[in-house]
Amino acid sequence: MNIAVTMRQSLTLTWRSLLKIRHSPDQLLDVTLMPISFVLIFVFLFGNAVSGNWHAYLEFVLPGVAVQALVFGSLNTALGFHNDLRTGIFDRFRSMPLARSAPLIGRVLGDAVRNALSLVLVLAFGVILGFRPHGSPVRWLAGCGLILLFAFGICWIAVLLGLLARTLEALQAFSFALLFLLVFGSNVFVPTAKLPGWLQAWVKINPVSQVTSAGRGLALDTPVGHSVIASLLWTAGIAVVFGLAAVAVYRRR
Repeated sequence: MNIAVTMRQSLTLTWRSLLKIRHSPDQLLDVTLMPISFVLIFVFLFGNAVSGNWHAYLEFVLPGVAVQALVFGSLNTALGFHNDLRTGIFDRFRSMPLARSAPLIGRVLGDAVRNALSLVLVLAFGVILGFRPHGSPVRWLAGCGLILLFAFGICWIAVLLGLLARTLEALQAFSFALLFLLVFGSNVFVPTAKLPGWLQAWVKINPVSQVTSAGRGLALDTPVGHSVIASLLWTAGIAVVFGLAAVAVYRRR
């Protein structure tokens, strides 16, 4: 099956994912309430301790919270995919003349729309609290695009976990452990220089740290160093490796 046909089928299944949200708006609670809660909790809980006042901390932490919200949002991808497997909808897809990758791509693209909504809410709420990007609109949009691309890559990890997990409990436990390692072992909330030396080694190579540094630098018009290139390489590597693995596992099942 050629690429054009595969993409057309994938977009059709993307529309299916969006229709499910239309008929069950409560599915948007995690991408609406969770990002706002993250901003409020971390800005007012850690602001004075880390930066001396919460206004300064808001500028530092908001790009990281945007990354955090989208990374944690990938848990919904894993749970939703696992639930679809249990209900048998993918068995029906396998009996149809569909490309094997189409149901997976459709699910990930549908969640990409949710991620975009979550990102808009984080930034809008940050602006209400007083966040002001110093970079040009081009840099600002580039930072947002970089974060969304990374979330797209992380969703492929979620799809693979949803395929491999035998029970919902096992999926939740392993997903939370992985997400906590990525998010809280990063520079999202605290500058790398303020962390213990043994932790800095992991934080510096953590893909979440790279994306956060890139988004923060682009938004605040500060030097980004190699973080943009590192973020793109991490995103491409994650999407290719875990995407191909997910398709291979799905075909075997």
